[in-house]
Amino acid sequence: MRLILNRTYFPEGTNGKLQCEGKLICYTIELPWKNNEKQVSCIPEGKYFIRKRYSQKFKWHLEVIDVQNRSFILFHTANNALRELNGCIAPVTKLSGPGLGLMSRIAFTKLKDRVCKALDSSECVELIVES
Repeated sequence: MRLILNRTYFPEGTNGKLQCEGKLICYTIELPWKNNEKQVSCIPEGKYFIRKRYSQKFKWHLEVIDVQNRSFILFHTANNALRELNGCIAPVTKLSGPGLGLMSRIAFTKLKDRVCKALDSSECVELIVES
């Protein structure tokens, strides 16, 4: 499975459109680009892989692996990048401003179900981040 995250950058946050095989899965919000600084920047553009991860805080969620100089880059719910994210990616149903979105839980469930189905059938899940 190949996911394409196409981003638009703003000083207040980064907005994205996440697609699979040309079909929209959801929109995304992230922190603004700040040279890949930990906890204040979105991750660099590039090719990554996704795996399932469990934590007490987020339960089952998705992790972007092999991000240069970064760890624990997750897909999890959030509606305000500056207040709720530390470098992670939040799926949202609708964008409402730079780094802002609505109905994250619905979008996250849709994304997680689709990705986990592929991972559970031993499919590799690739994430391409571009602008």
